[in-house]
Amino acid sequence: MRNLWLFLLSVPLYLGIFPSAGFAEGNLQAQLDALQPGDVLKLEGKTYEGNIVIDKTVEIIGTDQTVIKGDGNGNVISIKAPNVKLSHLKVTHASMNRNSPEEFAAIKVHSNGNTIEDIVIRDSFHGIYLSQAHENKIRNVDIKGLGKGEIASQGNGFHIYFANNNLLEHNTIEGTRDGMFFEYGNGNTATKNNITKTRYALHYMYSDDNRFIGNTFTMNTGGAAIMNSKSIVLEDNDFLFNYGHRSFGLFLLSANDITVENNTFYLNQRGLYIDQSTGNKIKNNRIIQNQIGIELWASSNQQIFTGNQITENTIPAVSLGGQGQNAWSEDGRGNDWGSAFPLADLNQDGLGDLPVTYRSSLHQLIEDQELTSFFLKSPAINIYEKMNEFLNEDKVMFEDLHPLVASNENHNRFGLYGAFGLLVIIILYKGRQRLCITLGRNGKKI
Repeated sequence: MRNLWLFLLSVPLYLGIFPSAGFAEGNLQAQLDALQPGDVLKLEGKTYEGNIVIDKTVEIIGTDQTVIKGDGNGNVISIKAPNVKLSHLKVTHASMNRNSPEEFAAIKVHSNGNTIEDIVIRDSFHGIYLSQAHENKIRNVDIKGLGKGEIASQGNGFHIYFANNNLLEHNTIEGTRDGMFFEYGNGNTATKNNITKTRYALHYMYSDDNRFIGNTFTMNTGGAAIMNSKSIVLEDNDFLFNYGHRSFGLFLLSANDITVENNTFYLNQRGLYIDQSTGNKIKNNRIIQNQIGIELWASSNQQIFTGNQITENTIPAVSLGGQGQNAWSEDGRGNDWGSAFPLADLNQDGLGDLPVTYRSSLHQLIEDQELTSFFLKSPAINIYEKMNEFLNEDKVMFEDLHPLVASNENHNRFGLYGAFGLLVIIILYKGRQRLCITLGRNGKKI
């Protein structure tokens, strides 16, 4: 009788009526479905098949050899439950379909309070997409896109859509369309991320009250483009070598009440480009060796520039479209304009005894001719400037009433750092293909 009962119990397993233990171990979605909320799933160092949906609060831990590979037709991992934890995984092969109504990603998050860390992402349209997902933590994620000529055919490293109060830290993004794209995302913090070889390292629309601290944006077409947003803090970031036709370190367009403090803008086509923006404070930044240090359009008003080191730029600052109402000092403290503007300081208070006034005729040329930036270091530009100065056809670009006396110690230290950094970048990125993009401002390329 006992043998009969064993036989009857074994028949359903043989016929597949109940899932076998072997089936559960071989199918990742089946393993997830078998978990209870709060469970921890430890994966082996092998390749698992996606696409998977996580719809309960669990923790998934892999190893350095654990790979979750999608089928190329959707999201590799979709997180729909809150407080999920993912770590130590390589995620690859999400759909690259740009015509789908859904934008696919290696990891797509639709819930709150998740932690995603120590992840490698390759071969996916978007890297991580947060969709109406709040209070998530994303750390130590390495995303590499297709790069070079494939910028337009892929998505972003991080895509933040209607997602608030998320933390993005210590991540590396290379060769995607945009590094981090924010759209209607408020209260987020991005710190100590490294983004290179993208279109825009940071692209930003209709998002308020976010903080970007200690990030490095290098070798992009544009460092950071902040548009139609307010109350943003950019502090201690490096905008380096964002160079190409009409490129920039930081672009503010219809961006209001922005704080730009203690950042470095070095060897960009333009350090800062400000248009249609109001009430921004640019304080204690290093704006050094750019083609144009600051390009400021007359549509921008109530900018305050104070305590900045604006030195060794081909053009220190240029006002285009007329003169806006902006201040080049605050509380009696202006900016350090370097050796190009020698100052007397008879009372040794660290301030120049006379204002610094910069006159130029290049503003009209830059407005009318997009290719002017290619010739700013040409001897012909100096001749053009001298002729217009003689004919009294130049105009005041800025007047700093309380300029800071140049600090030779700071200039020498940055010069050595910059020369070494430039040598390293040239060695690492020799032969990099230049990228171009058109951004609408009266149909002009930037």
